[in-house]
Amino acid sequence: MNNAHSSLSSCPVPIEQQPLNEYEQLKESWLFNWAVQSPFKYTRKLAWVWGLGWLVSGPIAATSFPPAKSPLNFTLAAAGGALLFVVLLLTHLYFGWSYICDRLYRETVTYEESGWYDGQIWQKPQDVLLRERLIVTYQVKPVLDRLKKTFAVLAAFIALGSVTWIVV
Repeated sequence: MNNAHSSLSSCPVPIEQQPLNEYEQLKESWLFNWAVQSPFKYTRKLAWVWGLGWLVSGPIAATSFPPAKSPLNFTLAAAGGALLFVVLLLTHLYFGWSYICDRLYRETVTYEESGWYDGQIWQKPQDVLLRERLIVTYQVKPVLDRLKKTFAVLAAFIALGSVTWIVV
């Protein structure tokens, strides 16, 4: 641990741009921490987004498919439209976690000392690299796997809705 501390103390990367600190900030942020919560809380939050998506997609679907005349078409169109909000949210989560995964896994850290015009590269010492790769393996990859599984479930719902639409 002392060796790791000395490696980080000689690190020229500003604290807020160090991958480990970026990971901690992401994990604690209001939106991105949804992906690390319990399965029940995670699913409930996605269900809320889907439900709130109905506030937009429901009226739009109702103009094309009046609920009284075409209840199934209305339901499928509104549910599919609401699902778009969940897909956009999950895409945002996935890209954020992928970015952190890449920053932690790389052997080098690209950073800026004072602005966009002075980019630098720092070679991570072996102890820092190993620690960050362990974090990727045991903390970040499971989050990315959860998001991928969620995308697969949503794809199945979309396929089921599409087949229902075609059949009926």
